Amino acid sequence: MSDHAADEKKKRKGFQVRPGYVVQAYMFALDPGVEVEDRLRSHCGAARAAYNWAVGHVLAAWAQRSAEASYGISEDERTPWRSWSLPPLRKTFNAVKRTDPRFAGWWAGNSKEAYTTGLAHAAAAFDSYAASRRGERAGPKVGVPRFKAKRRARLSCRFTTGTIRVESDRRHVTLPRLGTIRTHENTRRLQRRLANGTARIMSATVSYRRGRWQVAFQVEVQHRTSTPHRPEATAGVDLGVATLAVVADTDGNVHHIPHPRHLNSELTRLRRASRTASRRQGPDRRTGRQPSRRWRKADAERTRIHHRVANLRTDAIHKLTTSLAAEYGTVVVEDLNVAGMLKNRRLARSVADAGFGRIRRQLAYKTAWCGGRLVVADRWFPSSKTCSRCGVAKAKLPLSARTFTCETCGLSLDRDHNAAVNLAALAVCSTGTGVAGDRDAAASKPRRADRKTRTTAGTTRDRRGGPVAQNPHQAGRKRETVAKTPSPGCGDTGTDLPRGNARDAEP
Repeated sequence: MSDHAADEKKKRKGFQVRPGYVVQAYMFALDPGVEVEDRLRSHCGAARAAYNWAVGHVLAAWAQRSAEASYGISEDERTPWRSWSLPPLRKTFNAVKRTDPRFAGWWAGNSKEAYTTGLAHAAAAFDSYAASRRGERAGPKVGVPRFKAKRRARLSCRFTTGTIRVESDRRHVTLPRLGTIRTHENTRRLQRRLANGTARIMSATVSYRRGRWQVAFQVEVQHRTSTPHRPEATAGVDLGVATLAVVADTDGNVHHIPHPRHLNSELTRLRRASRTASRRQGPDRRTGRQPSRRWRKADAERTRIHHRVANLRTDAIHKLTTSLAAEYGTVVVEDLNVAGMLKNRRLARSVADAGFGRIRRQLAYKTAWCGGRLVVADRWFPSSKTCSRCGVAKAKLPLSARTFTCETCGLSLDRDHNAAVNLAALAVCSTGTGVAGDRDAAASKPRRADRKTRTTAGTTRDRRGGPVAQNPHQAGRKRETVAKTPSPGCGDTGTDLPRGNARDAEP
Protein backbone atom coordinates (compact mmCIF):
# COMPACT_ATOMS: atom_id res chain seq x y z
CA MET A 1 0.00 0.00 0.00
CA SER A 2 1.40 3.39 -1.00
CA ASP A 3 1.75 6.29 1.41
CA HIS A 4 -1.01 8.19 -0.37
CA ALA A 5 -3.40 5.25 -0.08
CA ALA A 6 -2.53 4.87 3.61
CA ASP A 7 -3.24 8.56 4.21
CA GLU A 8 -6.57 8.31 2.40
CA LYS A 9 -7.50 5.28 4.50
CA LYS A 10 -6.76 7.22 7.69
CA LYS A 11 -8.88 10.14 6.52
CA ARG A 12 -11.85 7.86 5.90
CA LYS A 13 -11.75 6.71 9.51
CA GLY A 14 -12.95 10.14 10.55
CA PHE A 15 -10.71 10.87 13.56
CA GLN A 16 -7.41 12.69 13.38
CA VAL A 17 -5.34 13.75 16.37
CA ARG A 18 -5.01 17.51 16.47
CA PRO A 19 -1.53 18.97 16.04
CA GLY A 20 0.17 19.32 19.39
CA TYR A 21 -1.99 16.63 21.00
CA VAL A 22 -1.51 12.93 21.73
CA VAL A 23 -3.99 10.21 22.67
CA GLN A 24 -3.16 8.82 26.09
CA ALA A 25 -4.84 6.43 28.53
CA TYR A 26 -5.46 7.20 32.21
CA MET A 27 -6.33 4.16 34.29
CA PHE A 28 -7.77 4.21 37.80
CA ALA A 29 -8.85 1.42 40.14
CA LEU A 30 -12.49 1.52 41.18
CA ASP A 31 -14.05 0.82 44.56
CA PRO A 32 -17.66 -0.05 43.68
CA GLY A 33 -20.34 -1.13 46.09
CA VAL A 34 -22.36 -4.32 45.79
CA GLU A 35 -25.13 -2.74 43.70
CA VAL A 36 -22.73 -0.95 41.37
CA GLU A 37 -20.66 -4.10 40.91
CA ASP A 38 -23.79 -5.99 39.85
CA ARG A 39 -24.47 -3.33 37.22
CA LEU A 40 -20.86 -3.54 36.04
CA ARG A 41 -21.10 -7.30 35.62
CA SER A 42 -24.43 -6.94 33.83
CA HIS A 43 -22.96 -4.51 31.28
CA CYS A 44 -19.92 -6.72 30.66
CA GLY A 45 -22.16 -9.75 30.28
CA ALA A 46 -24.31 -7.86 27.79
CA ALA A 47 -21.21 -7.09 25.73
CA ARG A 48 -20.28 -10.78 25.69
CA ALA A 49 -23.83 -11.81 24.72
CA ALA A 50 -23.89 -9.30 21.85
CA TYR A 51 -20.53 -10.58 20.64
CA ASN A 52 -21.74 -14.19 20.63
CA TRP A 53 -24.92 -13.17 18.81
CA ALA A 54 -22.92 -11.40 16.09
CA VAL A 55 -20.54 -14.34 15.63
CA GLY A 56 -23.46 -16.78 15.40
CA HIS A 57 -25.32 -14.45 13.03
CA VAL A 58 -22.45 -14.38 10.52
CA LEU A 59 -21.31 -17.99 10.90
CA ALA A 60 -24.86 -19.27 10.39
CA ALA A 61 -24.88 -17.81 6.87
CA TRP A 62 -21.45 -19.31 6.20
CA ALA A 63 -22.59 -22.77 7.31
CA GLN A 64 -25.78 -22.52 5.24
CA ARG A 65 -23.84 -21.53 2.13
CA SER A 66 -21.42 -24.40 2.67
CA ALA A 67 -24.30 -26.87 2.92
CA GLU A 68 -25.97 -25.46 -0.19
CA ALA A 69 -22.71 -25.77 -2.10
CA SER A 70 -22.52 -29.46 -1.15
CA TYR A 71 -26.05 -29.91 -2.55
CA GLY A 72 -24.97 -28.48 -5.92
CA ILE A 73 -26.93 -25.25 -5.64
CA SER A 74 -25.60 -22.51 -7.87
CA GLU A 75 -23.97 -19.36 -6.50
CA ASP A 76 -26.88 -17.12 -7.46
CA GLU A 77 -29.42 -19.25 -5.58
CA ARG A 78 -27.46 -19.61 -2.36
CA THR A 79 -28.15 -17.73 0.85
CA PRO A 80 -26.68 -14.23 0.55
CA TRP A 81 -23.64 -13.24 2.59
CA ARG A 82 -24.23 -11.42 5.85
CA SER A 83 -22.15 -8.34 6.50
CA TRP A 84 -19.92 -8.26 9.57
CA SER A 85 -19.26 -4.51 9.64
CA LEU A 86 -20.56 -2.64 12.68
CA PRO A 87 -23.43 -0.56 11.18
CA PRO A 88 -25.32 -3.54 9.60
CA LEU A 89 -24.74 -5.68 12.70
CA ARG A 90 -26.07 -2.95 14.96
CA LYS A 91 -29.10 -2.39 12.70
CA THR A 92 -29.97 -6.09 12.64
CA PHE A 93 -29.42 -6.47 16.39
CA ASN A 94 -31.72 -3.54 17.20
CA ALA A 95 -34.41 -5.15 15.06
CA VAL A 96 -34.33 -8.54 16.80
CA LYS A 97 -33.43 -7.69 20.41
CA ARG A 98 -37.06 -7.11 21.40
CA THR A 99 -38.23 -10.51 20.13
CA ASP A 100 -35.14 -12.69 20.55
CA PRO A 101 -35.62 -14.76 23.75
CA ARG A 102 -31.92 -14.34 24.55
CA PHE A 103 -32.35 -10.55 25.02
CA ALA A 104 -36.06 -9.75 25.24
CA GLY A 105 -36.32 -9.96 29.02
CA TRP A 106 -33.29 -7.92 30.09
CA TRP A 107 -31.75 -5.89 27.25
CA ALA A 108 -33.31 -2.62 28.44
CA GLY A 109 -31.47 -2.78 31.78
CA ASN A 110 -28.10 -1.95 30.24
CA SER A 111 -26.67 0.91 28.25
CA LYS A 112 -26.66 0.66 24.46
CA GLU A 113 -22.87 1.06 24.65
CA ALA A 114 -22.59 -2.42 26.20
CA TYR A 115 -24.10 -4.07 23.12
CA THR A 116 -22.14 -1.84 20.76
CA THR A 117 -18.95 -2.99 22.50
CA GLY A 118 -19.68 -6.64 21.73
CA LEU A 119 -20.72 -5.93 18.14
CA ALA A 120 -17.60 -3.84 17.52
CA HIS A 121 -15.37 -6.61 18.89
CA ALA A 122 -17.06 -9.14 16.61
CA ALA A 123 -16.59 -6.89 13.57
CA ALA A 124 -12.90 -6.44 14.44
CA ALA A 125 -12.48 -10.21 14.86
CA PHE A 126 -13.92 -10.93 11.41
CA ASP A 127 -11.81 -8.15 9.89
CA SER A 128 -8.67 -9.70 11.38
CA TYR A 129 -9.63 -13.14 10.11
CA ALA A 130 -10.30 -11.86 6.57
CA ALA A 131 -7.07 -9.84 6.51
CA SER A 132 -5.12 -12.87 7.69
CA ARG A 133 -6.65 -15.06 4.98
CA ARG A 134 -5.68 -12.49 2.34
CA GLY A 135 -2.14 -12.26 3.72
CA GLU A 136 -2.52 -8.59 4.67
CA ARG A 137 -2.11 -9.07 8.42
CA ALA A 138 1.26 -9.54 10.07
CA GLY A 139 1.83 -12.13 12.73
CA PRO A 140 0.42 -15.63 13.23
CA LYS A 141 -2.54 -16.79 11.22
CA VAL A 142 -5.90 -15.80 12.70
CA GLY A 143 -8.67 -18.37 12.81
CA VAL A 144 -12.44 -18.03 12.54
CA PRO A 145 -13.90 -16.03 15.46
CA ARG A 146 -15.14 -18.27 18.25
CA PHE A 147 -17.78 -17.82 20.92
CA LYS A 148 -16.80 -16.41 24.30
CA ALA A 149 -17.46 -18.64 27.29
CA LYS A 150 -18.96 -17.07 30.39
CA ARG A 151 -16.32 -18.51 32.71
CA ARG A 152 -13.28 -17.49 30.65
CA ALA A 153 -14.30 -14.26 28.93
CA ARG A 154 -12.69 -11.07 30.14
CA LEU A 155 -15.18 -8.65 31.68
CA SER A 156 -14.97 -5.41 29.71
CA CYS A 157 -17.30 -2.70 28.41
CA ARG A 158 -16.53 0.53 26.54
CA PHE A 159 -18.51 3.80 26.67
CA THR A 160 -18.16 6.39 23.91
CA THR A 161 -21.31 8.49 24.41
CA GLY A 162 -23.32 9.74 27.35
CA THR A 163 -22.16 11.20 30.63
CA ILE A 164 -18.47 10.43 31.07
CA ARG A 165 -17.02 12.66 33.74
CA VAL A 166 -14.28 12.84 36.36
CA GLU A 167 -15.73 14.55 39.40
CA SER A 168 -14.07 17.62 40.89
CA ASP A 169 -13.58 15.94 44.28
CA ARG A 170 -11.01 13.68 42.56
CA ARG A 171 -12.46 10.58 44.22
CA HIS A 172 -15.40 9.72 41.92
CA VAL A 173 -16.13 9.12 38.24
CA THR A 174 -19.48 9.14 36.46
CA LEU A 175 -20.37 6.71 33.65
CA PRO A 176 -23.58 6.20 31.61
CA ARG A 177 -26.25 4.05 33.31
CA LEU A 178 -23.74 3.14 36.03
CA GLY A 179 -23.87 6.44 37.86
CA THR A 180 -21.17 7.86 40.09
CA ILE A 181 -18.56 5.34 41.25
CA ARG A 182 -15.93 5.87 43.89
CA THR A 183 -12.33 5.39 42.82
CA HIS A 184 -9.72 3.53 44.83
CA GLU A 185 -7.08 6.16 44.04
CA ASN A 186 -6.94 9.90 43.49
CA THR A 187 -7.74 11.15 39.98
CA ARG A 188 -5.92 14.49 40.25
CA ARG A 189 -3.46 13.77 37.40
CA LEU A 190 -6.39 13.70 34.95
CA GLN A 191 -8.76 16.10 36.68
CA ARG A 192 -6.18 18.89 36.63
CA ARG A 193 -5.83 18.63 32.86
CA LEU A 194 -9.59 18.55 32.37
CA ALA A 195 -10.02 21.61 34.58
CA ASN A 196 -7.52 23.76 32.69
CA GLY A 197 -8.79 22.63 29.27
CA THR A 198 -5.71 20.73 28.08
CA ALA A 199 -7.45 17.34 27.88
CA ARG A 200 -10.63 15.88 26.44
CA ILE A 201 -12.13 12.50 27.33
CA MET A 202 -12.94 10.43 24.23
CA SER A 203 -14.09 7.16 25.79
CA ALA A 204 -14.06 5.12 28.98
CA THR A 205 -13.56 1.37 29.34
CA VAL A 206 -14.39 -0.52 32.51
CA SER A 207 -12.81 -3.94 33.00
CA TYR A 208 -12.09 -6.48 35.70
CA ARG A 209 -8.34 -7.09 35.75
CA ARG A 210 -6.05 -8.52 38.41
CA GLY A 211 -8.76 -8.80 41.01
CA ARG A 212 -9.99 -5.19 40.69
CA TRP A 213 -12.48 -3.20 38.70
CA GLN A 214 -10.67 -0.54 36.68
CA VAL A 215 -11.66 2.30 34.41
CA ALA A 216 -9.40 3.47 31.57
CA PHE A 217 -10.09 6.87 30.03
CA GLN A 218 -8.94 7.45 26.46
CA VAL A 219 -7.96 11.10 26.52
CA GLU A 220 -6.71 13.53 23.91
CA VAL A 221 -4.05 15.45 25.83
CA GLN A 222 -2.19 18.58 24.82
CA HIS A 223 1.45 17.56 24.58
CA ARG A 224 4.14 20.04 25.50
CA THR A 225 7.31 19.82 23.46
CA SER A 226 10.13 18.60 25.68
CA THR A 227 13.72 17.51 25.24
CA PRO A 228 15.69 14.79 27.03
CA HIS A 229 18.19 15.73 29.71
CA ARG A 230 21.03 14.71 27.37
CA PRO A 231 19.71 15.25 23.84
CA GLU A 232 23.08 14.61 22.18
CA ALA A 233 23.74 11.34 24.02
CA THR A 234 22.99 7.94 22.51
CA ALA A 235 22.35 4.85 24.63
CA GLY A 236 22.55 1.24 23.53
CA VAL A 237 20.29 -1.06 25.54
CA ASP A 238 21.09 -4.77 25.53
CA LEU A 239 18.31 -6.80 27.13
CA GLY A 240 19.11 -10.12 28.75
CA VAL A 241 18.07 -12.74 31.24
CA ALA A 242 20.95 -12.66 33.72
CA THR A 243 20.87 -8.83 33.71
CA LEU A 244 17.66 -7.16 32.62
CA ALA A 245 19.44 -4.40 30.69
CA VAL A 246 22.96 -3.14 30.13
CA VAL A 247 22.91 0.54 29.09
CA ALA A 248 26.03 1.98 27.44
CA ASP A 249 26.08 5.56 26.17
CA THR A 250 28.39 7.41 23.83
CA ASP A 251 30.08 9.18 26.77
CA GLY A 252 31.54 5.90 28.00
CA ASN A 253 29.13 5.32 30.88
CA VAL A 254 27.79 1.81 31.43
CA HIS A 255 24.90 0.94 33.74
CA HIS A 256 23.88 -2.61 34.67
CA ILE A 257 20.20 -2.86 35.58
CA PRO A 258 19.63 -6.09 37.56
CA HIS A 259 16.81 -8.46 36.73
CA PRO A 260 14.11 -8.05 39.41
CA ARG A 261 12.89 -11.66 38.91
CA HIS A 262 9.52 -10.92 40.44
CA LEU A 263 8.13 -14.35 39.57
CA ASN A 264 11.09 -16.28 40.96
CA SER A 265 10.87 -14.42 44.25
CA GLU A 266 7.24 -15.47 44.64
CA LEU A 267 7.54 -19.05 43.38
CA THR A 268 7.77 -20.54 46.88
CA ARG A 269 4.59 -18.82 48.03
CA LEU A 270 2.90 -19.60 44.71
CA ARG A 271 3.68 -23.32 44.97
CA ARG A 272 2.43 -23.41 48.54
CA ALA A 273 -0.80 -21.63 47.58
CA SER A 274 -1.31 -23.97 44.61
CA ARG A 275 -0.86 -27.04 46.81
CA THR A 276 -3.35 -25.67 49.29
CA ALA A 277 -5.93 -25.06 46.56
CA SER A 278 -5.41 -28.54 45.09
CA ARG A 279 -6.30 -30.13 48.45
CA ARG A 280 -9.62 -28.34 48.67
CA GLN A 281 -12.87 -29.33 47.01
CA GLY A 282 -12.76 -27.40 43.75
CA PRO A 283 -15.36 -27.06 40.99
CA ASP A 284 -16.04 -29.90 38.56
CA ARG A 285 -18.03 -29.03 35.44
CA ARG A 286 -18.44 -32.70 34.47
CA THR A 287 -20.37 -33.57 37.61
CA GLY A 288 -21.70 -30.11 38.41
CA ARG A 289 -19.90 -29.98 41.75
CA GLN A 290 -19.65 -26.52 43.27
CA PRO A 291 -16.42 -25.35 44.94
CA SER A 292 -16.25 -25.15 48.68
CA ARG A 293 -15.68 -21.93 50.59
CA ARG A 294 -12.23 -23.10 51.62
CA TRP A 295 -11.30 -23.64 47.95
CA ARG A 296 -12.55 -20.18 47.01
CA LYS A 297 -10.42 -18.69 49.77
CA ALA A 298 -7.32 -20.65 48.68
CA ASP A 299 -7.88 -19.78 45.03
CA ALA A 300 -8.22 -16.09 45.89
CA GLU A 301 -4.87 -16.21 47.70
CA ARG A 302 -3.21 -17.88 44.70
CA THR A 303 -4.68 -15.31 42.33
CA ARG A 304 -3.53 -12.48 44.58
CA ILE A 305 0.07 -13.66 44.27
CA HIS A 306 -0.18 -13.72 40.48
CA HIS A 307 -1.62 -10.20 40.48
CA ARG A 308 1.14 -8.96 42.76
CA VAL A 309 3.82 -10.31 40.41
CA ALA A 310 2.13 -8.70 37.40
CA ASN A 311 1.83 -5.34 39.14
CA LEU A 312 5.46 -5.34 40.25
CA ARG A 313 6.62 -6.21 36.73
CA THR A 314 4.51 -3.46 35.19
CA ASP A 315 5.83 -0.89 37.64
CA ALA A 316 9.48 -1.87 37.07
CA ILE A 317 9.17 -1.75 33.27
CA HIS A 318 7.49 1.66 33.34
CA LYS A 319 10.22 3.08 35.57
CA LEU A 320 12.98 1.69 33.35
CA THR A 321 11.53 2.92 30.07
CA THR A 322 10.63 6.34 31.48
CA SER A 323 14.16 6.91 32.80
CA LEU A 324 15.73 5.92 29.46
CA ALA A 325 13.39 8.09 27.38
CA ALA A 326 13.85 11.11 29.65
CA GLU A 327 17.65 10.82 29.81
CA TYR A 328 18.90 10.10 26.27
CA GLY A 329 18.15 11.71 22.94
CA THR A 330 18.58 8.42 21.07
CA VAL A 331 17.90 4.92 22.39
CA VAL A 332 18.98 1.83 20.44
CA VAL A 333 17.44 -1.59 21.08
CA GLU A 334 17.52 -4.93 19.30
CA ASP A 335 14.72 -6.52 17.31
CA LEU A 336 14.47 -9.64 19.47
CA ASN A 337 12.54 -12.72 18.43
CA VAL A 338 10.67 -13.00 21.71
CA ALA A 339 8.20 -15.58 20.40
CA GLY A 340 11.10 -17.83 19.41
CA MET A 341 12.84 -17.32 22.74
CA LEU A 342 9.72 -18.43 24.59
CA LYS A 343 9.91 -21.81 22.84
CA ASN A 344 13.08 -22.60 24.78
CA ARG A 345 11.77 -24.37 27.87
CA ARG A 346 14.90 -23.51 29.83
CA LEU A 347 14.59 -19.77 29.24
CA ALA A 348 10.86 -19.28 28.72
CA ARG A 349 10.06 -18.42 32.36
CA SER A 350 12.86 -15.86 32.68
CA VAL A 351 12.13 -14.29 29.28
CA ALA A 352 8.42 -13.97 30.06
CA ASP A 353 9.21 -12.52 33.48
CA ALA A 354 11.46 -9.86 31.91
CA GLY A 355 8.85 -8.49 29.47
CA PHE A 356 11.13 -7.73 26.50
CA GLY A 357 8.23 -6.94 24.19
CA ARG A 358 6.68 -4.44 26.59
CA ILE A 359 10.00 -2.65 27.05
CA ARG A 360 10.35 -2.01 23.33
CA ARG A 361 6.71 -0.99 22.92
CA GLN A 362 6.89 1.53 25.73
CA LEU A 363 10.18 2.95 24.50
CA ALA A 364 8.59 3.55 21.10
CA TYR A 365 6.00 6.04 22.34
CA LYS A 366 7.88 7.43 25.34
CA THR A 367 10.89 8.49 23.26
CA ALA A 368 8.50 10.31 20.92
CA TRP A 369 6.83 12.06 23.85
CA CYS A 370 10.16 13.15 25.30
CA GLY A 371 11.48 14.51 22.02
CA GLY A 372 13.94 11.66 21.35
CA ARG A 373 14.05 8.82 18.87
CA LEU A 374 14.16 5.05 19.02
CA VAL A 375 16.48 3.08 16.73
CA VAL A 376 15.76 -0.63 16.32
CA ALA A 377 18.77 -2.67 15.24
CA ASP A 378 18.25 -5.37 12.66
CA ARG A 379 17.54 -8.81 14.06
CA TRP A 380 20.65 -10.13 12.31
CA PHE A 381 22.97 -7.40 13.58
CA PRO A 382 25.80 -9.24 15.44
CA SER A 383 25.97 -6.98 18.49
CA SER A 384 27.39 -9.67 20.78
CA LYS A 385 29.79 -11.20 18.25
CA THR A 386 31.37 -7.92 17.08
CA CYS A 387 34.36 -6.39 18.84
CA SER A 388 33.44 -2.92 20.07
CA ARG A 389 37.07 -1.74 19.67
CA CYS A 390 38.25 -3.00 16.26
CA GLY A 391 34.96 -4.08 14.66
CA VAL A 392 35.95 -7.66 13.84
CA ALA A 393 33.01 -10.06 14.05
CA LYS A 394 33.25 -13.63 15.25
CA ALA A 395 31.63 -16.42 13.30
CA LYS A 396 30.25 -18.15 16.41
CA LEU A 397 29.72 -17.12 20.02
CA PRO A 398 27.73 -19.61 22.13
CA LEU A 399 25.44 -18.42 24.90
CA SER A 400 27.61 -20.17 27.46
CA ALA A 401 30.47 -17.75 26.72
CA ARG A 402 29.63 -14.78 28.96
CA THR A 403 32.92 -12.95 28.27
CA PHE A 404 33.80 -11.63 24.82
CA THR A 405 37.48 -11.95 23.90
CA CYS A 406 38.78 -10.55 20.63
CA GLU A 407 41.65 -12.48 19.03
CA THR A 408 42.60 -9.48 16.90
CA CYS A 409 43.02 -6.65 19.40
CA GLY A 410 42.87 -8.58 22.68
CA LEU A 411 39.77 -6.86 24.04
CA SER A 412 38.11 -8.81 26.84
CA LEU A 413 34.87 -7.71 28.54
CA ASP A 414 31.38 -8.90 29.40
CA ARG A 415 29.41 -9.88 26.29
CA ASP A 416 26.36 -7.80 27.29
CA HIS A 417 28.60 -4.78 27.87
CA ASN A 418 30.16 -5.31 24.46
CA ALA A 419 26.74 -5.64 22.80
CA ALA A 420 25.46 -2.44 24.42
CA VAL A 421 28.49 -0.47 23.19
CA ASN A 422 27.96 -1.80 19.67
CA LEU A 423 24.30 -0.81 19.76
CA ALA A 424 25.17 2.72 20.91
CA ALA A 425 27.72 3.04 18.09
CA LEU A 426 25.21 1.74 15.56
CA ALA A 427 23.07 4.89 15.84
CA VAL A 428 26.13 7.10 15.34
CA CYS A 429 27.30 5.04 12.35
CA SER A 430 25.36 6.30 9.34
CA THR A 431 27.79 5.26 6.57
CA GLY A 432 30.23 2.47 5.90
CA THR A 433 29.47 -1.18 6.57
CA GLY A 434 26.77 -0.62 9.16
CA VAL A 435 28.74 -2.55 11.77
CA ALA A 436 29.57 -0.65 14.95
CA GLY A 437 33.22 0.38 15.04
CA ASP A 438 33.70 0.14 11.27
CA ARG A 439 32.39 3.40 9.83
CA ASP A 440 34.57 3.90 6.78
CA ALA A 441 35.40 0.59 5.14
CA ALA A 442 33.04 -0.59 2.45
CA ALA A 443 31.71 -4.11 2.60
CA SER A 444 28.87 -5.85 0.78
CA LYS A 445 27.90 -7.98 3.78
CA PRO A 446 28.10 -6.17 7.13
CA ARG A 447 27.70 -9.42 9.08
CA ARG A 448 30.77 -10.93 7.38
CA ALA A 449 28.58 -13.91 6.51
CA ASP A 450 25.34 -14.90 4.82
CA ARG A 451 22.20 -15.05 6.89
CA LYS A 452 21.56 -18.59 5.69
CA THR A 453 24.47 -20.95 6.23
CA ARG A 454 25.41 -22.87 3.11
CA THR A 455 24.63 -26.56 2.86
CA THR A 456 27.40 -28.72 4.28
CA ALA A 457 29.17 -31.29 2.13
CA GLY A 458 27.88 -34.83 2.06
CA THR A 459 31.17 -36.39 3.22
CA THR A 460 34.15 -35.20 5.18
CA ARG A 461 37.70 -36.46 5.52
CA ASP A 462 39.62 -37.35 8.63
CA ARG A 463 43.17 -36.29 9.41
CA ARG A 464 44.60 -39.07 7.22
CA GLY A 465 42.60 -37.92 4.22
CA GLY A 466 40.10 -40.79 4.15
CA PRO A 467 36.35 -40.29 3.88
CA VAL A 468 34.31 -40.38 7.09
CA ALA A 469 30.76 -41.73 7.05
CA GLN A 470 28.02 -39.36 8.15
CA ASN A 471 24.48 -39.83 9.28
CA PRO A 472 22.45 -39.77 6.05
CA HIS A 473 19.78 -37.65 7.79
CA GLN A 474 22.37 -35.02 8.73
CA ALA A 475 24.20 -34.95 5.40
CA GLY A 476 23.31 -31.87 3.42
CA ARG A 477 21.37 -30.32 6.32
CA LYS A 478 21.62 -26.59 6.84
CA ARG A 479 23.12 -25.46 10.08
CA GLU A 480 20.47 -22.83 10.68
CA THR A 481 16.76 -23.43 10.61
CA VAL A 482 14.79 -21.12 8.35
CA ALA A 483 11.17 -20.53 9.26
CA LYS A 484 8.80 -21.55 6.51
CA THR A 485 5.92 -19.21 5.81
CA PRO A 486 2.67 -21.15 5.42
CA SER A 487 0.18 -20.32 2.74
CA PRO A 488 -2.80 -18.25 3.87
CA GLY A 489 -5.25 -21.12 3.41
CA CYS A 490 -3.09 -23.96 4.69
CA GLY A 491 -4.83 -26.06 7.31
CA ASP A 492 -7.80 -23.70 7.63
CA THR A 493 -11.08 -25.39 8.30
CA GLY A 494 -13.13 -22.22 7.84
CA THR A 495 -15.46 -21.65 4.94
CA ASP A 496 -14.59 -19.57 1.93
CA LEU A 497 -14.83 -15.81 2.18
CA PRO A 498 -16.98 -13.66 -0.10
CA ARG A 499 -15.26 -11.99 -2.96
CA GLY A 500 -14.62 -8.27 -2.88
CA ASN A 501 -15.37 -6.19 0.19
CA ALA A 502 -17.65 -8.69 1.87
CA ARG A 503 -17.64 -6.97 5.23
CA ASP A 504 -20.01 -4.37 3.75
CA ALA A 505 -22.34 -6.88 2.11
CA GLU A 506 -26.03 -6.45 2.63
CA PRO A 507 -27.36 -8.21 5.74
